[in-house]
Amino acid sequence: MDVMARIEKSLVTAVALADRPGCPPRLSAAMQAAVFPKGARVRPRLCHAVASACGDDEPAATDAAGSAIELLHCASLVHDDLPCFDNAALRRGRPSVHAAFGEPLAVLAGDALIVLAFQTLAKSRCSPLRLAQLIATIGDAVGVPHGISAGQAWECEPQIDLSRYHRSKTGALFAAATVSGAAAAGHENPEAWRTLGETIGEAYQVADDIRDAASDEEEAGKPVGQDAAHGRPNAVLIYGLTGAVSYLHDLVAQGIRTMPPCAHAHELRMLMEQEAKRLVPRRLAASAA
Repeated sequence: MDVMARIEKSLVTAVALADRPGCPPRLSAAMQAAVFPKGARVRPRLCHAVASACGDDEPAATDAAGSAIELLHCASLVHDDLPCFDNAALRRGRPSVHAAFGEPLAVLAGDALIVLAFQTLAKSRCSPLRLAQLIATIGDAVGVPHGISAGQAWECEPQIDLSRYHRSKTGALFAAATVSGAAAAGHENPEAWRTLGETIGEAYQVADDIRDAASDEEEAGKPVGQDAAHGRPNAVLIYGLTGAVSYLHDLVAQGIRTMPPCAHAHELRMLMEQEAKRLVPRRLAASAA
């Protein structure tokens, strides 16, 4: 089974827990809408790629880690789209969860997905030591002091360090993906993979800032111009469009340089370089070609 098929199968199995008798049907439907149809699944793909590079000798652990990380990412999108944050009516080209199901169910669906991530880990056929590492790593990525909750909270502060904001809001789950991939595969030092995840996560957030400023709603699959509308710190504001694109590619190159030695380094490099190109809006990519 290829990686994307493994990821989708694991997510389908996880979300099916909400479709059992006794679960409120509209909550189940809201959770389904948050996770499917699939996005790019960048974070679980990165988790699987690192696990593969480290041997992937316990695939059930890798599958559970990748699914948990993606469920947390989907939960964060549901909450990001809420009226109290972005008030976005679209996500992945479809009505956002709160637009389709109402704000109360969107809040509850996001909360349920967060819990489901850890239920997925707990139910996995994973050795106890690796499971403990995965729970700690992934838990740190969503909480405080440096997880995505803390990253979102920086928007409420009077002064923000852009790199710290990006590395928490977006980089935390990418770091969890690389560290968890290594931990799931039994690497002797999973933390050696953290810098790669943090750097690639920051690059991904810079790319998101670029898309918000230079893409359109059809290409992005969600409302654009949100950073300017909400007065949020962003890479385009600081570096300009051209400078932000250059910074994005510098971060990807920096991330590649931090990779620990591994058996499939070439595949990891290709994945990161392809993602960097994919995330730049078409008109900017065409002008740079």
